[in-house]
Amino acid sequence: MNKNDIIHLDITDISAEGNGIGKYECMAVFVPKTAVGDSIKARVLKVKKSYAYAKTEEFLYKSENRVKEDCPVFSKCGGCVFRHINYESECSLKENRVYETVKRIGGVDLKPMPIVFSDSLRYRNKAQYPISADGKTGFFATHSHRVAECDDCLLQPEEFSLATKVFEDFIKNHGISVYNENTKLGLLRHLYLRKAEKTGEVMAVVVINGDKLPCCDELVSKFKEIFGSDLKSVLLNINRDDTNVILGDKNILVYGDEYITDILCGIKVRLSAFSFYQVNHKMAELLYEKARQYANPDNKNILDLYCGTGTIGLSMARTARELVGVEIVPQAIEDAKINAKNNGINNARFICSDASDAVKELNQQGFKPDVVILDPPRKGCSKQLLDIVANAFFPEQIVYISCDVATLARDIKILTEYGYKLTEYTPFDLFPRTAHVETVCLLMRENVNGS
Repeated sequence: MNKNDIIHLDITDISAEGNGIGKYECMAVFVPKTAVGDSIKARVLKVKKSYAYAKTEEFLYKSENRVKEDCPVFSKCGGCVFRHINYESECSLKENRVYETVKRIGGVDLKPMPIVFSDSLRYRNKAQYPISADGKTGFFATHSHRVAECDDCLLQPEEFSLATKVFEDFIKNHGISVYNENTKLGLLRHLYLRKAEKTGEVMAVVVINGDKLPCCDELVSKFKEIFGSDLKSVLLNINRDDTNVILGDKNILVYGDEYITDILCGIKVRLSAFSFYQVNHKMAELLYEKARQYANPDNKNILDLYCGTGTIGLSMARTARELVGVEIVPQAIEDAKINAKNNGINNARFICSDASDAVKELNQQGFKPDVVILDPPRKGCSKQLLDIVANAFFPEQIVYISCDVATLARDIKILTEYGYKLTEYTPFDLFPRTAHVETVCLLMRENVNGS
């Protein structure tokens, strides 16, 4: 097989990135925008040692799971990968991927609980829009920083699209320059919008390569016309660094407050520009409720690692004996402390620290959690941290929430070796139409005495 060869493929599986998989001469070939059951003629684009990439040239037979694509920039931006198949098929694929990964990498042949799926497609409460050279908002194309311009993302609230149009007009009318990653010149880098689901409050953040934005009051007025009294915060975020990180360390408040407030699982949550917050509010509540069921926190000591602004732990704190939250981001810890105070929760404390360092310190202090909640970033947990959690703390339960099933399965295998058993796990489709899936697991210590 060589580049530009035309080959016949039957699509039999879908990759973790959402590409269809067919076999040709015993080699896996990945083809975007295909579905299980498709039979195609494909043009080979790239050949590696053990796999290849191709694109569809002609459909010989179309899968019964295919639907009409409903987004003009589908496959151009780096977001959705499943707008060409029905939602039932998408959820089935994700549920099966979670099971197969836990079985293959984690070494546990246990079927998950049925995937919890979303009933809303405009579910995102946050959007970060890069800006193209000609002043249009959009999203980065897959594996690049080329901006795919987008008038209306079907995952975002409709009013976000109105705000981007106003922002684009503002850029054009005032001739404001756009940041160029090659020259490091230009002012505008990103527009960042966040909306609280329950309160409706909106935050707008303009990320700039400078310290001021011309005619900023005019932009605030335009945003007020769209969001009305729900507009609670407009900030300039200063990012002069040569970096892929969207936000810089400094905010300048130009209107309202530095934060907005939402309600999640009955907890008032203060959200700053830096706060991590699940982008699908309704599904996050369902996921956190499942985590609470698994933790069974009544009269227990809870250790919440990678706690962010404290939402998961605080949703359990009212019936717990004590909650200790750990997070490395200082702004998130400050938000967590304020969230605890604003909700009248007095049995919670929060530590700003790397998780591995914090568990060492807590162990030396003699803190013994009954339940440990793990909600790490995509890379999962270090073996050192898992060692301390399992072999020094000896919690009865570990509740593990993961956005990457491969690293989750790896860590399940480690925890199994340390005497824990995966007893139940549930996938949640927090990100419909994308390749991502969230999973929450309950691991129980087979010998709670740790001997």
